[in-house]
Order: sequence, then structure tokens, then C-alpha cells
Amino acid sequence: MKNLLEIARVVTKRKVRKIEIFDDHSLRNNKSKFNQFYEALRDNKFKNDREAASTLYKCSPTDPKYRQLKSRFRKRLLNTLFFLDINMPKAANYDRAYYSCHKDWTLVKTLIWYNAPSSAAQLARQILTTSLKFKFADLIINSSRILRDYAAQQGDERDYEEYDNYIKEYNDILNAEIRSEELLQRVVMNYYKPLSKTQELTENIEDYCEALVSLSEQYDSPVIFYNMYLVWIFAYEIQQDFESMLEVCEQGEQFVQKNAVYKQHKKTVTFQTKKMSAYLHLRNYRDGRATAEKCLKELKAGSEDWFNFMDYYFLLTMHVNNPLQSVAIFKLVYNNSKLRKQDNEIVEKWDIYEGYIEYLIQVEGKENHVLQKQQNKQFRASKFIGKPTPYNKEQRIFTVHVLILQILFLLEERKFNEVMDLIDRLKKYANRQLRREEYHRPVQFIRLLQQYAKSDFQPGETTGTERYLNQLKSVPFFYRGVNAELEIIPYEMLWERIQQYVR
Repeated sequence: MKNLLEIARVVTKRKVRKIEIFDDHSLRNNKSKFNQFYEALRDNKFKNDREAASTLYKCSPTDPKYRQLKSRFRKRLLNTLFFLDINMPKAANYDRAYYSCHKDWTLVKTLIWYNAPSSAAQLARQILTTSLKFKFADLIINSSRILRDYAAQQGDERDYEEYDNYIKEYNDILNAEIRSEELLQRVVMNYYKPLSKTQELTENIEDYCEALVSLSEQYDSPVIFYNMYLVWIFAYEIQQDFESMLEVCEQGEQFVQKNAVYKQHKKTVTFQTKKMSAYLHLRNYRDGRATAEKCLKELKAGSEDWFNFMDYYFLLTMHVNNPLQSVAIFKLVYNNSKLRKQDNEIVEKWDIYEGYIEYLIQVEGKENHVLQKQQNKQFRASKFIGKPTPYNKEQRIFTVHVLILQILFLLEERKFNEVMDLIDRLKKYANRQLRREEYHRPVQFIRLLQQYAKSDFQPGETTGTERYLNQLKSVPFFYRGVNAELEIIPYEMLWERIQQYVR
């Protein structure tokens, strides 16, 4: 009762008249500008302030009406963060506990600020109990500092020494965790650079790995273990040693199984997605499918992680030429209502995938009636052939893939003159837009196409293909989720298809 009285006193003095948040009740008012703004943002209808201001008030973004709405809207949105539902089925106990402890930590600091030390100490003890179970080093230190101070104020020497010991013990662990985070961040910071610019990372990453192994041997911390596994995975991936990469992913998953209390949903999904990436590069469909069946039971369909995982799974089926499974995965993703709410880049990518799926159905379906039945009757190859390519510089490879697919459709119809025009477009695009160190494989493939165009598609008169094919193969396919590295159908397989058409 003492603590309730103390908290009630704080609330009575400092409470606001109305808590402005977005909940189900407040969102029922469809006429509210707040709700219109919220729903439009939720559905990705606004790209910038100009669109929002024009839609809501038919004014410019600098108009006081819009600026005031945006300011108050932001405040309400931030208030809503304090009332998020974290008890989601897919959230691991570790994730829920970490979030809850940090939320309670905010309350502890609030109670101390408003001179309610007894209530603050009671809540800090709850945080400490949970943090010790999950080994949240930062929270153990923070809550122990509050409790140590409270014990000193109460003259309780036994409690004071207990909390002081926690601070000293976990201070070293926290410093080790911070060091492990630094090493992982140094890898991530350079991970997505073109391979020609990752030399420094390649030289240092083994030292990072060894340092993390040393830290894991000194300190029993789930943070250090996870960071160690991830850095080793990145190291083998950059070296393109995918068998070793799979072994580390397995070790990471085994760590989770043996230490279920430390299971973090994001980390587990990362292990499984990296496994799928390895299977894609090894073209191991059997084990990739087994991993997918296991992982998709835990992943929430329509989540960002789900779309990322399905991208690798779809590409695996395309690279092993399993069109039926490719169609099944494509439809599962493309028919998901949340696809259109994803970033424009993801939506554009799956729109292009649709074209490749319909091409495979058209070609492979001639001898496979089951596949033929999967055809989308509304899709028109003629319409796709005229599809514009208004992609930004981060999506340059999308232009390449669309033009290549248009070439495939035209070859299917034996329209070689139009194919010549598209090859010329690809040539100009490669010369002006594609840096060779970043787009080596697509550039070499375009050079291959040029050789056929030069000989007017006469195989006997075509020269130079061997040179460009060898240059293409000299840099193996390598996809890290970066657009520049995307190959829907590997260029080597595309070249075989085109040779068949020409013959």
C-alpha cells in the first residue's frame, strides 16, 4: 500500500487531462485528420510532405495548418509507443522481457525524478530479477545502481554489498559485449560494398573472429555468442565458403536450442535466412526446402523478415530450374495482402519476378500441362514487352532484367529485329550506367548478347563469345540481397537459353 500511495501522489500532481494516442477506439473516427494521416502513412500513400499536405489540406507543406497537424501527430504517435502490444505469438520470451524491462526502466527514472524512491526501488528489483535470468548486462548494472543507492540511503549494508557485486561483475561483461558489438558493426559497415572494395574487411575479419572467440571463452554472455556467430557467418560468406557458412549457422541454431531462454527471434531468423542464402549459392534445393519448411513455421507471413526469406527461397527454385515450385512460392508472396505495403523496391522486384514466372510457364508449359494451368490469363507478354523502365540509380539492375526478359519473349516469337534494338539499348545502358567493378556479370552478359547482334544472329559468323563467357564465369554468382547482384535466372543459364533460340 505504501508504494501505491507514493505512485498515486505522483500521478495526482502530474497527470495530464487526456492521453493522446492511436488506439482502436480513437481510429474509428474516419473524419479526423489525425486518422486520415495515420491510415495514409500506414498504407504508404504519401512519399513526402508535399503529397501529404496536398491530400489533407490542399496546401503546401509550409502552411501552418499542415505543420501544426504534423507536430501534434508526431507527439501522439510517440505517445502510442508506450502502449505497444509486445505479447505477440512470434516474439521470443527474451525479446519480450528485454522490451518490458526497458519500458519499466523508464518508469523507474520517472519515479525517482518525482521523489518516489520506495516505488522506484521495488520496480528496479523486478527489473533486476528478470535481467539476471536473461543476462541483460546493461539493465543489471542500471537497476543495481538504483538499488545500491537506495540501500545506502536505508543503511542496509548487506543489500548494498550485493548490488555492488552485481555492478562490478557485470561491468566487465558489458564492456565485452560493447566490444563484440563494435566488431560486428565494423563488419556490417563494409559488408555491402562491392567485392572489389572489401579488401580491408577481408584482411581484418579473421582477427575480428578470433577476438570474438576469445571474448566468448571469457564471458558467458548471449550477446557475445550471437555476435561471434554472425561475424563468422559474414566472414565465410565474403570468402564464398558456403559449406563453412552453413556449419556456423548450424552452431548458432544449436546454441539457441541448448539455451532456449536466450532465444532472440531476429537472430534465429538471421541464421535461417543465411542458411537459405548458402543453399542458393550451392544450388542445394533439397536442404533449402527442408530449411524453408522449418523456418516458415516461425516466420509471420507478410513480415519484413518473411519477404526477405522468401526472396532467397524463390531465387533458389529459379536457379535449380524448378518452375513448379517457383510458381508456388511466387503466388504465395504475390497474393499476400501486405506486399503492396512494403518498400517500393520490394514491390518492383516481385513485379519483375511475375514476368519471369509467366515466361517460364509459357515456355516450359508446352511440355508440362500442370505448369501450363498456372498461367495468369490476365498477363500479356506483348504488354510486358512495351513495359517502361523508370527505375532509380539504386534499381539499375531492374532495368537490365526487364530488358533481358523482353528479349526472351521476343526470341520466343522469333522477332529478331526487335531483339537487336533491345540489345542496343542494353549496350548503351551498360556503357553509361553500369560500373564494371560493381556490375561485372551483367556487363559481360550484355557483351555476349552484342556478339550475336553483330553477326545478325548467325551462329556460324559469331565470334568473341568464348572470351566474354570466360570473363562472366571468372566472377561467380554472389548475392547478398544487394540489387546489383540480383540474378533471377543465372546469366550462364540465360545464355544457354538464348543459344537454343539462335540455333
